[in-house]
Amino acid sequence: MPNIKSALKRVKVTKVKTLKNSIKKSVLKTSIRKCKEAIAKGDAAVTETFKNAIKTIDKAAAKNVLHKNTAARRKSKLAKAINSLNK
Repeated sequence: MPNIKSALKRVKVTKVKTLKNSIKKSVLKTSIRKCKEAIAKGDAAVTETFKNAIKTIDKAAAKNVLHKNTAARRKSKLAKAINSLNK
């Protein structure tokens, strides 16, 4: 455990940021999973879940939870799955 005041603050700030990032990652994974499940079922709400997943991916990329290329790759993968469903 650090003794210096600024180091103590860094530990506290890091804990808070880690918690917030883990919450954002959890929300992201949930929305992607729901979209994949809707695609697998051929559900009518595929477009709704897809829009929600894209929105959460973009938010995660904006907050630096995901790298921008990772976000683009995940969005592309979901879009490809939806397009194959429509064919």
